[in-house]
Amino acid sequence: MSSQPRLHQHSAEIQEFGTVTQLPIALSYDARMYSCQRLNRILADTQILYALYKKHHWAMRGPLFHQLHLLLDKHAAAQLELIDVLAERVQTLGGVAVGDPRHTAEITAIPRPPNGVEEVTAMLSRLLEAHEIILTEARDAAARTAAVGDDGTQDALVSQVIRTGETQVWFLAEHLVVTPSDQS
Repeated sequence: MSSQPRLHQHSAEIQEFGTVTQLPIALSYDARMYSCQRLNRILADTQILYALYKKHHWAMRGPLFHQLHLLLDKHAAAQLELIDVLAERVQTLGGVAVGDPRHTAEITAIPRPPNGVEEVTAMLSRLLEAHEIILTEARDAAARTAAVGDDGTQDALVSQVIRTGETQVWFLAEHLVVTPSDQS
């Protein structure tokens, strides 16, 4: 016995990405496999949205800097919670959640932003577009996972992903409204 940590360990994969193990949760293999595939796409997009929120949080400029800096950080925290919900749902179904940022980048449908800083309205618009991609995928996945009997996935998508996304879209979109006083 030694208190020395066993460093630099490696192992063969014990479960490949894209597979599901058999768990006694009263869902067929096909339903669990389908749900994991859909959840992993939404998980990858949500990880990218989280990163976009943090990037734009750091890059805020202008007269609304403070308010938007705080809002984007709050939204990022909510996306981080969704990442955990989605990843744990994949694992609950016997799947393997996408977790490596390089793998996430391969799976996501959200376009990559420029490396530099955009104007504030462009950053907000980019976040809205990312939300719409996720909401479109989540709505379709919720309907289809319910159709295959996976009520747990359908519930997580509707009660957490969709509701959180809709609220965040509302808050962001209001910053892009042009009022008569803005035009003078």
